[in-house]
Amino acid sequence: MTDDDSLYVYGVIENEDLDLEIEGVNGADHAYTVDYQSLSAVVSDIDTVEPERSDENVKNHDEVLQTVLEYDGGRTIVPMSFGMGFKDKRTLKNLLRNARPVFTRTLREIDGMVELGLKVLTEDDASFDREGVVADVEGRFDPISVNMVENELFSDRLVINRSYLVERADREAFNEAVSEFEDTHEELLVQYTGPWAPYNFVDIEISAQR
Repeated sequence: MTDDDSLYVYGVIENEDLDLEIEGVNGADHAYTVDYQSLSAVVSDIDTVEPERSDENVKNHDEVLQTVLEYDGGRTIVPMSFGMGFKDKRTLKNLLRNARPVFTRTLREIDGMVELGLKVLTEDDASFDREGVVADVEGRFDPISVNMVENELFSDRLVINRSYLVERADREAFNEAVSEFEDTHEELLVQYTGPWAPYNFVDIEISAQR
């Protein structure tokens, strides 16, 4: 890091020294950790505190989070929203100090868990039992998840758009449930994504001076 660099933050983990060779936001060539007591922020050095929200930057933000999420057996990470730049380590550590209780509590609440996305779509004007499909999804996936968020049905073709919080140990069971659901409903299209850092299950508002 040079005197002119800012710090871009991807997320927060329990205190650990990580240094990953990975493409980050704004052309950063690695991500590393900045520590404050029991917490470590995963960061890259960049040249601005307000990086452009380009498709490439958003993709790289997500890929750094996914890499940490699955690194060496997996890590629990509290993801930050895109765009969290800090002018230096001092301001970042001030944030970690002020928000330490909520970061610590959130890390404990999502420990060992990942987010999985499930969308179920149908063809335009197709005839199907919507209530039956919803009930089938609830019956299959609710028992093997810790929590669920219902996301916006932004298309008439969307029947289900949900995010699930799942224990790592239950991922294989969730995978099998998706395969069985697809076999049962060949008339439907299933989009299954993840694992993601648990964006939809973390609610931390950053109000510190950056």
